[in-house]
Amino acid sequence: MLDINYDAAKKYADEIGENAIAVKCNCLDKESIKAAKAEVNEKFGKVNFLINGAGGNNPKATCDNEYMTPDTEGVKDFFALEESGLKFVFDLNITSAFLTTQVFAEDMVKTGGNIINVSSMNAYRPLTKIPAYSAAKAGISNFTQWLAVHFAPCNMRCNAIAPGFFVTKQNKDLLFNADGTPTERTGKILNATPMKKFGEISDLIGCLLWLSDDTASGFVTGTVIPVDGGFSAYSGV
Repeated sequence: MLDINYDAAKKYADEIGENAIAVKCNCLDKESIKAAKAEVNEKFGKVNFLINGAGGNNPKATCDNEYMTPDTEGVKDFFALEESGLKFVFDLNITSAFLTTQVFAEDMVKTGGNIINVSSMNAYRPLTKIPAYSAAKAGISNFTQWLAVHFAPCNMRCNAIAPGFFVTKQNKDLLFNADGTPTERTGKILNATPMKKFGEISDLIGCLLWLSDDTASGFVTGTVIPVDGGFSAYSGV
């Protein structure tokens, strides 16, 4: 994990019992990933399943304005975005998945395995304001397909889930005003979502369980599954 409260993770693991442990790991530090894998190997043996869930955006790589016009002034526009923000977003989303897969998938080459990445709606159509995040998630979708082809002879599957719009701690302030009313951005999202609602965490879990089950999805690899209420299918007309 990266930037996640270890105590909270340990609490959840303790509630699950002996089939779960919390392991500290910086997914941008290969030696830290190796140390985490060693803990997992010691407790459970060889790894046969991996979810690459680290990801996120950075304010330094986010525009204030949706569109650039010749008279734009006084906002953080595309030309004001910082290189450090761009690199942070790419590292957090792509480099982390690359390094974690490189370390953990080594156990799967001879015995088979299953890798699930987390892509995004941004991989299908880039959202306004967040060019780095959109490009990074497109990279995750491409990397997922590459892994699926590369490891197919090893009886390894690799797929990705592309969540649509969910209300989370990270984006709640962008979707709702302080008084609980929806923001303009929420209106745009729901208007472009045929099911006219936000997703629930259970929707993602259901897809994850399907992809993780070799009996149910054993012939599925190299796919990016939208869980989006129809957002990616809707043209707006």
